[in-house]
Formats: sequence, C-alpha cells, structure tokens
Amino acid sequence: MAKIATQYVCQSCGSVYSKWAGKCDGCGEWNSISQEMGFSDAVPKGLGRKKGRVIDFSSLSGVSDDVSRRTSGISEFDRVMGGGLVKGSATLISGDPGIGKSTLLLQAVCHLSSNSQNTKCCYISGEEAIDQVRMRATRLGLADKDVLLASSTNVRDIVSTMEQGGIELIVIDSIQTMYVDSIDSAPGTVSQVRASAQELIRTAKNKNIIVLIVGHVTKDGQIAGPRVLEHMVDTVLHFEGDRGHQFRILRSIKNRFGATDEIGVFEMVETGLAEVANPSELFLSQRQENISGSAVFAGMEGSRPVLVEIQALVASSTLATPRRAVLGWDTNRLAMVMAVLETRCGAEISMNDVFLNVAGGLRITEPAADLTVAAALLSSITNVPVPSDTVIFGEIGLSGEIRHVGQMEQRLKEASKLGFEQALIPVMNRSKKSSKRKPDSDIKVTELEHLSDLLPFFTKT
Repeated sequence: MAKIATQYVCQSCGSVYSKWAGKCDGCGEWNSISQEMGFSDAVPKGLGRKKGRVIDFSSLSGVSDDVSRRTSGISEFDRVMGGGLVKGSATLISGDPGIGKSTLLLQAVCHLSSNSQNTKCCYISGEEAIDQVRMRATRLGLADKDVLLASSTNVRDIVSTMEQGGIELIVIDSIQTMYVDSIDSAPGTVSQVRASAQELIRTAKNKNIIVLIVGHVTKDGQIAGPRVLEHMVDTVLHFEGDRGHQFRILRSIKNRFGATDEIGVFEMVETGLAEVANPSELFLSQRQENISGSAVFAGMEGSRPVLVEIQALVASSTLATPRRAVLGWDTNRLAMVMAVLETRCGAEISMNDVFLNVAGGLRITEPAADLTVAAALLSSITNVPVPSDTVIFGEIGLSGEIRHVGQMEQRLKEASKLGFEQALIPVMNRSKKSSKRKPDSDIKVTELEHLSDLLPFFTKT
C-alpha cells in the first residue's frame, strides 16, 4: 500500500514544498501555501523493464472529419467561440465575481436547447441550489426552456452521468467547487482542480460532449488554481468589465478552433445580458464635443474595429511625487509616452498629476493607442480640443517616430462609417513613399512621421 505523505502546495502556481512557508518562491505570493495529503510512492521512479506498445502514426495529408459546430443563437458569443461550439471541446470561462458568467452561460444553454438543433443541455451548479438557478432563469425569461438542472460537486457522479449517454452539452459552475473523492484535500486546491478538470475533459473527449467550465479568478485577475488548467482546455474566455459601467466584454484568450483576441460586447440590462451589435457607436454615445483632453481611438479587437474615447486630464500637483491614475490602459505605457513627449517635443508633464481613462470600461492592450494618448495629453495641457470629427491611432517609438500599425484600412472604414471625416495616422507605406496607397474610404487622412508633427494641431491661434 502506498505510504501517505504530507506535502505543501502553493494554491497560486502549484509549487510543491516539503514544509510550510509563508512565501512561495515560485510566484512570490504570500500565505498561498496550504497542506495537502499525497502518496510518497505515487510517482514512479522510472519505467522499469516493462515495454509499451508501438504508437501508430498517420500522415499529415490524411482526411479528417469536418469540425461541426453548435451555434447558440447569441451572435456575440458565437463570434468569440469562432462560429459556435465544437463537439467534444472544453471551454473555460473566467471573470470577476458577479460579472455575469453564470448569466451568460444560462442564456447560451437555453438558446441551444430551443433552437433548430435541439441540443440536450445540462447545467450543474456547485455554488447554488436548483431553486436559485430557477429564480435566475425566471428573471431572464427563460423558465420554459428545456434545460436539465442539478446541484452536485462530486466529479465521480458527474462523470458517471456523462458516460450514461444522451447529454450533448454540460455546464460546470464552477470547477473550484468540484472534488474527486480519491484525493484527500479540500475543493479548490491545486490537486483537486487539476484532477477534476482532467476527468471532465477526458470524459468529454471520449463521449463527444461539449463542456463549459466556469473558473474563479484571484485578486490579480488570474484564473485561480494551477496554470496547467488553461493548457488542458481547448478554449479560454475571460469575461471582463467595470461594475460602474453596464458594458461587459467577453474576450477570447485561447481558442484551438478559432481566432484569439476576438471580443463579444454585451450590455447588462434587467433581463440579463443583451448583445451590442455596434460597440463603437455605443462607446461614443455619451461623448461630449469640443472638450479638451478627449481623443477618439480607432482600435482593433481581434477582427473587429472598435472606436473608443480616451480621456486625459493633466492638473498641477502639490505633491512631491505627482499622481498617475490610469483606467483601461497600461501604466508603464503611459509613462513611456509622457517621457517621449517631454524629451522629444518639450512638453512639460512630469511635475503634474496625470489621469487617463478609457471611456466605457474597455481595456486597451495594443500599442496603436500611443498616438491617441499623446494627443489627449497635449489637448489637456494646451486646453485645445481635438476636432470632434477626428480619429487618431499610431504607435510611438522612443525616438519620437510614429510607427506603422496593422489593419489601418479597417480602422478607417469603421471611422468613416460612424461619420468621422479626418484621421491622424502613421505613414501608410514607409518603404515606398512615392507610391503610397490611399485607403478605400472617404475620410481625409493626415500622415505623421514624428511626434513633433502633432504639435501644430494644439497651437493656440
């Protein structure tokens, strides 16, 4: 019989220690190491003399079955999934508490169960009772949908139900509440999360069942549990948004059956999550014109162009270390843009308080927003508004050059469609300036080569 041993595992990164410590050396987290029971001889020392069977290989040019998808009828959800849900796939959906993960999945499975495909869907909740799920369905107007409900946390029982047959889609809410009874540790620990996910995914692959798994996040926004969980599943989605805004962003981080970095935009209303077909128009709906410190950025989220307002406020500071407050953008990126503005353009910003906000609760990660942020900062310093019919985008280098960004024509077409008449952008073709190809839109384009070319737009006359 295997000898039971005690080990200490970090619940953030999964590092294993022989004794307890206050700080994990692997990830640097404090008070994240907890005791778990294991078996000292559970891991073999080697393969021994027993031989395995020879693996059969297939050619790369072989014929494979077409990937069939189940569409939920929620176009924003299907867009992020790459066109629909693939049979036998495992999807992990994470997000802050109360952001709307359970609401979105309940809406999706109810649509799937009632569309023309008549998918047999099951919703297993480890956090709520059946009556609580029914109350949410009633509030969403979905109480009459043919979805099977259960409240269970035992993975052995769930796997047996899946193997019985008949189920085509199952929702696990959430993986941190599930446990394998053969492991002597509490639900939510690294070993339990890893083992539970492995059993569920293995059964889903064998029985060709779609599995949607809800995952909790840590205070830093990372998925709680071992990092290997994200590698095990086929798709990782992150549900993000600011509780102060009604908008929610479903972002694809990993997708084996579609493009990554796709987003779906939803609006939180009384009846649940409503799709936003044109997020650019909605993000700019409350924008005020002729206000200094405001600039419109034409960005790309996956294959979708999105226009969003970036607001900046530069105010005099009485502190020895001026404040820097940023919402929706990288703080280090802001520091770099400010340093380039001061060094290459002579703008005096460092001794002032700087506040930057991306309106609507959207988080921007692409460097193409550098030029928009610089324009918003210069507008706030000089108190000269950016023209309301202008969009701006471009990456800034440390020497002050404006670098080319991708998918420029898609950005300009979206801006033209929303009524913008001019754009400040990088040079569209630096290698052949004599044969620059103009965009296929009616918008007036002004190409900038250096950040100093932006200064004349904010000179008071």
